[in-house]
Amino acid sequence: MSSNKKYWKSVEELDKNSSIVEALKNNEFVEEIPNDEFLGNSDALSSSSTSRRDFLKYVGFSTAAATLAACEGPVNKSIPYVLQPEQIIPGVADYYATSVFDGFDFANLLIKTREGRPIKIDNNTMAGAKFSGNARIHASILSLYDSMRLKEPKVEGKSAAWSVVDSKIKSSIADAAAKGGQVVLLTNTLASPSTEKLIAEFVGKNPNAKHVIYDAVSSSEALDAFETVYGERALVDYDFAKASLIVSVGADFLGDWQGGGYDSSYTQGRVPKAGKMSRHFQLEANMTLSGAAADKRLPMSTANQKLALVHIYNIVTGSAVTVSLEDKFKSEVTKAAQQLKAAGSKGVLVSGINDKNAQLLVLAINQALASEAFSTLGVRQIRKGSNAKVAQLVADMKAGSVHTLIMSGVNPVYTLADSASFVEGLKKVKTSVAFSLKEDETALLSTVAAAVPHYLESWNDVSFTKGTYGITQPTIRPLFNTKQFQDVLLSLNGLSGTFYDYIKGNAATTIAGSSWNKVLHDGVFVGVIPAVSAGSADYSAAASVLAQSKPVQGLELVLYTKTGLGDGQQANNPWLQEFPDPITRVSWDNYVTVSNADAKKYELSNEIVANGGLNGSYATITTADGLKLENVPVIVQPGQAVGTIGLALGYGRKAALKEEMMVGLNAYALYKGFNTVQSVTLAKAGGEHEFACVQGQKTLMGRGDIIKETSLEIFNTKDAHVWNEQPMVSLDHKEVEATKVDLWDSFDRSTGHHFNLSIDLNACTGCGACVIACHAENNVPVVGKSEVRRSRDMHWLRIDRYYSSESTFEGDNERKENIAGLSSSLSTFNEMEKAGDNPQVSFQPVMCQHCNHAPCETVCPVAATSHSRQGQNHMAYNRCVGTRYCANNCPYKVRRFNWFLYNKNSEFDYHMNDDLGRMVLNPDVNVRSRGVMEKCSMCIQMTQATILKAKNEGRPVVDGEFQTACSNACSNGAMKFGDVNDTEAVIAKLAADERMYHLLEHVGTKPNVIYHVKVRNT
Repeated sequence: MSSNKKYWKSVEELDKNSSIVEALKNNEFVEEIPNDEFLGNSDALSSSSTSRRDFLKYVGFSTAAATLAACEGPVNKSIPYVLQPEQIIPGVADYYATSVFDGFDFANLLIKTREGRPIKIDNNTMAGAKFSGNARIHASILSLYDSMRLKEPKVEGKSAAWSVVDSKIKSSIADAAAKGGQVVLLTNTLASPSTEKLIAEFVGKNPNAKHVIYDAVSSSEALDAFETVYGERALVDYDFAKASLIVSVGADFLGDWQGGGYDSSYTQGRVPKAGKMSRHFQLEANMTLSGAAADKRLPMSTANQKLALVHIYNIVTGSAVTVSLEDKFKSEVTKAAQQLKAAGSKGVLVSGINDKNAQLLVLAINQALASEAFSTLGVRQIRKGSNAKVAQLVADMKAGSVHTLIMSGVNPVYTLADSASFVEGLKKVKTSVAFSLKEDETALLSTVAAAVPHYLESWNDVSFTKGTYGITQPTIRPLFNTKQFQDVLLSLNGLSGTFYDYIKGNAATTIAGSSWNKVLHDGVFVGVIPAVSAGSADYSAAASVLAQSKPVQGLELVLYTKTGLGDGQQANNPWLQEFPDPITRVSWDNYVTVSNADAKKYELSNEIVANGGLNGSYATITTADGLKLENVPVIVQPGQAVGTIGLALGYGRKAALKEEMMVGLNAYALYKGFNTVQSVTLAKAGGEHEFACVQGQKTLMGRGDIIKETSLEIFNTKDAHVWNEQPMVSLDHKEVEATKVDLWDSFDRSTGHHFNLSIDLNACTGCGACVIACHAENNVPVVGKSEVRRSRDMHWLRIDRYYSSESTFEGDNERKENIAGLSSSLSTFNEMEKAGDNPQVSFQPVMCQHCNHAPCETVCPVAATSHSRQGQNHMAYNRCVGTRYCANNCPYKVRRFNWFLYNKNSEFDYHMNDDLGRMVLNPDVNVRSRGVMEKCSMCIQMTQATILKAKNEGRPVVDGEFQTACSNACSNGAMKFGDVNDTEAVIAKLAADERMYHLLEHVGTKPNVIYHVKVRNT
């Protein structure tokens, strides 16, 4: 049967006596609408007698008058091509294949350009392009047009020519050789065969030089373990599609664990096929994307995770290492371990514990299983940093033995926990050079700040996994006076030519059997994928050491990276700052997450206030060394392990950021010894923090058929009408399905295209790539923290996150069915509404549902919203007068009213406020003026372009060609778009699937967005 669990979106909703929640449910616009801005003298107007017709005239005229200046088209002088480039056709997009790696994120991409301007990022779907873009990758197109970029090289803080920079670096290297000082190249992980070769040549030419690799968020322990066993510094590239049972011990592999990029293979096994799907156990402290997706989640501290890992090792390998695991965890961990052993080669275990011994046990367990998902073929090369070497470098700098320090792709002044020691050592370095995209914290303190181009302005090559090869190619000429780190290295090595020539020369042997032009066109090349030689280690000794793990004193702080900002490189990117975190739904902030039990213990709280905003306590975090992080905002997080707290890295930056982006606190200060787990104490501080949280807004009015879930057992053994229950209504005194009753005349959909968008709740991990892609494609404005707090966020697509009250489906049902009498009913329902310590989580993308019987269309007094023959619900912005009737009448709360002009407005100093930032705008979608409704258009510009392309080529549209920005960005397969009139199309089969349902089917809107019931393998 379908689940009747109570769903809630914020802890405040669980308080039956909260007047705030009730007010928000009944008010579409939680603040008083400033009518006087539109209607002039409100006092005079209220005393007058006006008809509805007169009211609409007032609204229509005054809104038009208020936005008249904004509606005037600017005069732009354009210069025509004397000789138009052959490859550029005005109005037609060009796509370039490229691959990107910034030391943290990596992907194989297609870059959409218009008239030579990169405007959007798509995933490369060519064979061999296995890594898709996450939210940060999709947002990186905006970072190209960042007005705060370093625009030219600087020496001692003053602008300088590149010849001066080259001369200074060369003379410093020569001086270091003469004086016996060290020359150190400090870079992020490069994953570039040509750059690594260049550096090797530089070190070979300069005996006093060495190369140190530094990853801001380290995977050094996993690298050390793999190197010990296999003799190579790399990471396993897991294939979760080959696993029927997944056990994760503290690894958020759907997040940024070891580089991320595992979503696609994971979701392949999570959609039930032939009655089967993979099973996922998650042991973790913080509530993560992986924990949200798991079938069974155990919240536990990292100390307990270490003991659990030893317990699993004992059961899988038959070892007998003595370990003491708490009884409350033992039965569930034993069950997971037994199922893992039974799964054999179809099982896999991963761990994010920052401990070499723990990572050795991961290798031992997967070797014992002969796991197919764990393969030493094509290992990952995107993390190679060494904690020990970085620590040694800082010691050498403080000792004064480093003469010349050349840095590229790193910002240690910001990201190192002991930043003060690095700064102290930096002052003793004779010449320091920072190759950087921004004049960041490190560049400001360096002798030379060398401006580098964005990856979309650069040449490079990459090898994310062993045996694969990709090319990074420029899609626009450099916007500023920049120079690549590699071109400077070429000069230092005494080599002529450009880095492009160098890459092309090196590629000849790598891409044997193909050609340079083909690889450049495809963006990727897959050669012979070698396996690393198998090895072993003293696993029993590692298990014995790990079994002695003790809980930390006080609270356990678990540091992590957020889906939006990651390691903080793109902190000046407003798309990412405004992106709501998938779990907390908070934007423009980092915060400490605490469990409900600990919140009560330390008297910390969250509350929703009268205007719909979320407020929270402040706390002070103190480490064992006495370091304090004061006034940290608090989020009470369901699912947080008791005795642990979480805090995100990547915030608190100040250098090279607009004032609006200087948000949050720098948690890297607590990242001591590159360990994400620290012993801390917590104390309540004074004051109250105002969050920009969207979770308490647009709540769908509490209607209960939003999320449909069931278990795999019920899915396999019961008819669809049991687990996908259809709402019933009375017709002629008989109960019939609500979808078969219609008060409207149906549209004729028999000819032409009819578009549907399918969303599979089993495949959606809440990653947010679709949200950012929608931003880029549709020129969605950024409104800032204060406006988000006022319920005025402009996202056309949101990902709602729901918690359930019970941990099992039948638990809710049995408890409800056993209610006896009114008093029992009241007490039982009140108890059921209390937040569980470990709730299940569901993600649900929601956009305009493009209803065939749309309630917004019937109430618009000026016919600004209308329906197309192809199933799309249109918005004619020029007709809209901003009555907002449509938003009030929309049961899905997906329409956005733009209260302000966000374009060329100094009050909203984001990318639309300067000429450089506006280069990212899509010319196929108009930039809206103030006072109109906005919403998802189902990317009509994309569907029409596809139709025109097919028409010009004299052929029908092929299934899969129709895309929206969100479906294109979704590499998990959660979003599928197409024409349901094509009976052979994938979307037509999905629309006929037994798991298909619509949101709020009883309302009778007949949407063109379809959902699929979530199935859990509990």
